[in-house]
Amino acid sequence: MAQAAVRAHGISVSSACATFAISQTCYRYKAKLLEDNERVADWLIRLTANQRNWGFGLCFLYLRNVKGFGWNHKRVYRIYRELELNLRIKPKKRLTREKPEPLSVPTSINDVWSMDFMHDQLSDGRSIRLFNVIDDFNREGLGIDVDFSLPAARVVRSLDQIIEWRGKPMTIRCDNGPEYISSTLAAWAEKRGIQISFIQPGQPQQNAYIERYNRTVRYDWLAHYLFESVDEVQEFATKWLWTYNHERPNMALGGITPKQKLALAA
Repeated sequence: MAQAAVRAHGISVSSACATFAISQTCYRYKAKLLEDNERVADWLIRLTANQRNWGFGLCFLYLRNVKGFGWNHKRVYRIYRELELNLRIKPKKRLTREKPEPLSVPTSINDVWSMDFMHDQLSDGRSIRLFNVIDDFNREGLGIDVDFSLPAARVVRSLDQIIEWRGKPMTIRCDNGPEYISSTLAAWAEKRGIQISFIQPGQPQQNAYIERYNRTVRYDWLAHYLFESVDEVQEFATKWLWTYNHERPNMALGGITPKQKLALAA
């Protein structure tokens, strides 16, 4: 109001400040962090455009832990809200159920791996399968294999390829799917000296690490696009896997990435 009075009526700054009971310091104040705020806003807009299901928590952890910015979370959140980037909060369904037994937490790399299948469709309606493998220690995605059919022999081949660069695990956790209970996988595991740990039928919470990972795969990219071919899905999955391991903060790891967790344990 004081600035408008000075511009419109040509009165002095001191008179305008006296009229509206403010100090001349307040009148002349300019925000020092305006340019930095614009930089925060630019990062948030780009992040939410590329990662449409990321909320404030993941955006802030990415900027702080992955990119190394020292911005205060209150400031980033204020700009996040002003840009109206906040996601709609879905109400939680309150289900009464027995408390599952807690999963054992691996203490080192290659202690326990988890593997599981996912299903989806191409744009022409043909069904495809994704074979996912993670290391439970740092939730690192070790591989995503995509094809129309993934029999036990293909599972063994995928695991051999991962072991070639990662080293072999002590245990692999999985459900009771036909590919996993086959004699092919059993013979391979015995030859390799690897224990196959089966969860109880109808108890997916016993394989919670890979189930949570599958949900991330689904909502981060698989459900967002229509793919024309298996090769197209495989290429996208390979690129996303690098981003997931190197740049996507993981809440279960305290807001750091799987590769950062691995570096801390080295």
